[in-house]
Amino acid sequence: MQPIEEVSQDTMAFVVEPGGALSGRLRVPGDKSISHRAVILGALAEGVTRITGFLEGEDTLATLRAFRDLGVSIEGPEGGRVEIHGVGMQGLQAPEEPLYLGNSGTSARLLAGLFAGQSFDVILRGDESLSRRPMRRVCDPLARMGAFIETTAQGTPPLHIHGRQPLYGIEYAMPMASAQVKSSLLLAGLYASGRTCVIEPAPTRDHTERMLAGFGYPVEREGAKVCIQGGGSLYGTVVEIPADISSAAFFMVGAAIGKGSDILLEHVGINPTRTGIVDILRRMGADIEIKETGVVGGEPVAAIRVRASRLHGINIPEDLVPLAIDEFPALFVAAACAEGETVLAGAGELRVKESDRIQVMADGLQALGISAQPTADGIIIQGGKLQGGEVHSHGDHRCAMAFAMTSLVAKGPIIIRDCANVATSFPGFLELACGAGLVIRSRE
Repeated sequence: MQPIEEVSQDTMAFVVEPGGALSGRLRVPGDKSISHRAVILGALAEGVTRITGFLEGEDTLATLRAFRDLGVSIEGPEGGRVEIHGVGMQGLQAPEEPLYLGNSGTSARLLAGLFAGQSFDVILRGDESLSRRPMRRVCDPLARMGAFIETTAQGTPPLHIHGRQPLYGIEYAMPMASAQVKSSLLLAGLYASGRTCVIEPAPTRDHTERMLAGFGYPVEREGAKVCIQGGGSLYGTVVEIPADISSAAFFMVGAAIGKGSDILLEHVGINPTRTGIVDILRRMGADIEIKETGVVGGEPVAAIRVRASRLHGINIPEDLVPLAIDEFPALFVAAACAEGETVLAGAGELRVKESDRIQVMADGLQALGISAQPTADGIIIQGGKLQGGEVHSHGDHRCAMAFAMTSLVAKGPIIIRDCANVATSFPGFLELACGAGLVIRSRE
């Protein structure tokens, strides 16, 4: 391996020294999924919406900036506080230029549904990574509602959304479990005539449904089917956003694998559609305690204590996959440190995230001395002893942070390439990780 002092590269890298343990009380940033939705619904509401705990990451700031470009007055963010002066369901104004969404697939998919019902055209574009993300999964069902959306020949952004199209409610059985597709159709359903229903093949995060209800919009849930009636109104409210369990996941895994670790993650959202990470780690033998439970803004929250544990490999149940879809990079690190074999299947969605997360994590773990065999829709990982080395996150924030946790058990220093996008979901990651006990720094 190249000596750590001689590292040079064109983009930001993390350099992590081996050893250490995690300890203390930690508060990770606000939930990214909820932050996006709070801005969207606050902009469409009548009256003022006040948000606390807003994630000031690049993805959520892209959503906020888009609504400013649509004529919505927004104060903040400052210290996680945002005040939105809603314009009502028909009050958005045509933007003067295409809306740039950076790396945010959530913004692109949710806003595609919302803008399908507007009276003006919108073009959504993003960075190189977003420009590779599949969009037909939302554009095709939106077309069934009457929307007219153009993509590239490959079905990727930029998206040209033609307004002035009458929308009609449909009943749509999703071929794959996707909260983004569900949410996009529900947002389009706000502007559709009749009833819009989405049937899920497996439970996905339900923040959109909870938040619609919080803004005064009726939502019906009938088993796996969620429905709304078009033509209603939203009303400004107060939204308190809990800490993001997807960001907490890295520290949960780090504490589970790091000898002598003991942390308490404060005020974490534990929505039952998001707690697959807890269930899977417990099945692997992790010592996890849920305490200080409560409810904030319709979302369950708790403190999560995690102590160092002896992990063992498992076959991950497929019904838990949608409940942990964003946490698998961290879980792959747990599997690499566990005794025996861990098998994941039914997770093909991981191949079309910000990167091909199955391949990126497999390549990185192999570079660190772990047997990691990708499959079409999953991975097989043999637990072992992690070495030092150099890995590449391919611009994927979650892969970069997952690799950082391997240093707690690695035999040598680890260099993680292309880490600038960590700011999309977890501004302040380095500072929090250092304070918790990780020996990590960035190199430009």
